[in-house]
Amino acid sequence: MKITGYRSLTTVHDWGRPVGDVNGVVESGLTEVPVLLLETDGGLTGVGLGQHADIARVFPAVEGEDPRAVSSLYDRMLSHVFKSGHAGSTYGAIAAVDMALWDLKAKMANEPLWRTLGARDRFVPGYASGLCYGLTDAAFSDLYERWADLGFTSAKIKGGKDQDRDIRRLLAAREIMSRNTDRPAMMLDVNECWSRKQAVRHIGEIEAHLDLTWIEEPLRRWDAEGHAIVSRSVKTAVATGENLTGLDQFTPLFDARAIDVVQTGSVWGITHFNRVAVAAHAHNLPVSPVGYNANPVAHAAAAVPNMVGIEIQDFGFPLGLSVDQQVIDGGIVLGDRPGLGIEVDEIAIANNRLNGAWSKPEGPHVRPRRAGLGLVPNSRAAAER
Repeated sequence: MKITGYRSLTTVHDWGRPVGDVNGVVESGLTEVPVLLLETDGGLTGVGLGQHADIARVFPAVEGEDPRAVSSLYDRMLSHVFKSGHAGSTYGAIAAVDMALWDLKAKMANEPLWRTLGARDRFVPGYASGLCYGLTDAAFSDLYERWADLGFTSAKIKGGKDQDRDIRRLLAAREIMSRNTDRPAMMLDVNECWSRKQAVRHIGEIEAHLDLTWIEEPLRRWDAEGHAIVSRSVKTAVATGENLTGLDQFTPLFDARAIDVVQTGSVWGITHFNRVAVAAHAHNLPVSPVGYNANPVAHAAAAVPNMVGIEIQDFGFPLGLSVDQQVIDGGIVLGDRPGLGIEVDEIAIANNRLNGAWSKPEGPHVRPRRAGLGLVPNSRAAAER
């Protein structure tokens, strides 16, 4: 079987609530979901999720190849673009192709990807994460009550601007999760918005009120020295890595002993997760993939020995995608449908009239002007501006 072509679709995910973080909020709750369909001469189609704007640049590296050689094809794609660099949108395209290749490899074996990758158990433990920054306190509590109803014992909230609000919400989520465990794991994600000193001071204040399991992305993703300073100054673990593209970008963090929980973005594909997970394991560190639509990296997470938990962001799936998995018992139960277990209804996607494009240019992926310039927690009034 050979790879012959590709098609790109865009569907939407309707979250049913505002979603976002300290950098911005999508008030409509509608987000775009790019879908890559990788075609073969054998009648099978591979599915990859995530933006792939550079697909035309990357595709020649895999055209005419056997999709079962997925790990080698990943390196072939990196080699194909090495002169101009593999990060950003280029890496997104590599990741979407990689995901589709793994989907095809498992489909050719007529088994779910978690089996192909060597997992013994179809259950993947997770933690609740509602992208909750834009919610009112009442809506915030209602959301995490739904997670508790599904058996979750750990939760991550979005914060970073208002110290009092962060503490209040962490305590509220802990109380809700206490329905299922005596000691819920609580995490705070500030999406790179702090300076080094602000991180240490803010975390110290939080630790005076509760046992924080990890602080996520306290500083800019490349600041290995800063992450090491924060990690050695606080009790909580430091988690980061979701925005790093390629194993090479993790090396400074490992060398500086700057990271306690190694994260990978699900949008960067299966091979990326596997390689980072092995590197983390060699450093005696746990790995945790960050969530994305349809939880595709859960299949790989089920097969590695140091996976501490996968982020799960919502209860449903994007329009036109049928996904063979269940979110129950505090995690994901993967099904037996071959490959990723994702079936694409192209007619439903074509008939969609919802707009997942953000109505304003600023949003969770646009860094605010004064991010990282604070030394003390902002006042409530300043945080709301």
